[in-house]
Amino acid sequence: MADVIPLNGIGVRVSQPIDRIANRLLEQIRSYPAPLIVAFSGGVDSTVVAKAATLALGAERVVCATAKSESNTDEDLELCRAIAAEHGLNLRVVEYSELDIPNYADNPANRCYFCKSELYTRLSGLAEREGFASILDGSNADDVGDYRPGLKAVKENGVRSPLREVAIDKATVRRLAEHFGLPNHDKPASPCLSSRVPYGQTITREKLDQIAAAERYIRGLGLREFRVRHHGEIARLEAHAEDFPALLASRDAIVAEFRRLGFQWVAMDLAGFKSGGLNALLAAANKTT
Repeated sequence: MADVIPLNGIGVRVSQPIDRIANRLLEQIRSYPAPLIVAFSGGVDSTVVAKAATLALGAERVVCATAKSESNTDEDLELCRAIAAEHGLNLRVVEYSELDIPNYADNPANRCYFCKSELYTRLSGLAEREGFASILDGSNADDVGDYRPGLKAVKENGVRSPLREVAIDKATVRRLAEHFGLPNHDKPASPCLSSRVPYGQTITREKLDQIAAAERYIRGLGLREFRVRHHGEIARLEAHAEDFPALLASRDAIVAEFRRLGFQWVAMDLAGFKSGGLNALLAAANKTT
């Protein structure tokens, strides 16, 4: 599979075996001042960086910091713990309330900036107290072309992004995850629960708990990639078209469970699943202003 390698500031596409790409990533990480902290969410991107950093420097020189807050699920935290135990990562759980972050609960279009800014401020404090020299994140080359307000916080806090810096895209990240033997190499992307609430609508603990429980139920039906969007009394379910028959077959049970969780109406979006679907609405709104 082809990979993009920067050459004199210009991306050139060449064919590279995955072990060579892995070595480039390890060399990039070794070039950073150490010891270091990796922001480790349990997603495939940050897991690859956490594993690569541990391979490059050893677990005693790398802390993999996982945030525990209202918008992250218990399942995500348990996945981080399981991966850390299996792969020898030095895990550190950083617990705080995102809803206490100024501006966050108001859910502006740049909500992710406030979230990431808080996280990296806390990690910077940890680095200063305990003598860590660098902080790494898991953003990859594909994130540059998407709406990612959190990248502003990355830049402001001097966070290094090894996947982006060596132009590794999402498809190659998954190849690296499989190469490293990581169990989440094919795990669908799963942004924080707050991303299910349309911009401008207040984020509350109750809403986040509803979303988490609703998605846990749908996941129990065997679906892997979907979203439950929170529109007040309406739950809008986005899924791939091939999963529609399974959802319709269980519709009575789904409606009963969602009403038990506090939703009055349950809608299935005929447009299907689209990651970052609420960002698309934001882009459309910007075009009309």
